[in-house]
Amino acid sequence: MKFAIALFAPAHSPASRRALRFAEATLAGGHEIVRLFFYQDGVHSASANVVCGQDEPNIADEWRTFVSQNALDGVVCIAAALRRGVLNEEEAQRYQKPAANLAAPWELSGLGQLHEANQLADRLICFGGQ
Repeated sequence: MKFAIALFAPAHSPASRRALRFAEATLAGGHEIVRLFFYQDGVHSASANVVCGQDEPNIADEWRTFVSQNALDGVVCIAAALRRGVLNEEEAQRYQKPAANLAAPWELSGLGQLHEANQLADRLICFGGQ
């Protein structure tokens, strides 16, 4: 089965942890993830500046590792990211901001990527939506 996964919650939330564990189980079960789409506060997971307490799991780092190790399509909504200060080099220059903080392997793109993922997948699973 092909899954698209959308995350609306920040990295430190239980929803983000649940989404990550679901994604891991999906691949372990022999299924495919066509795209991970981070939207609303979920874009914070793509920031290279997330710092967790020593006694807390760093779910943002775990997401980065998971996406990289499995060569997944990790997309961050550009509009949501800009509103929350998550910028790649191009956007930082465009808006004359002092630095970029979008961590690899994430890519900024539009909401159309979520629509396309929904068309390609058998199921769209959302975490943290309101």
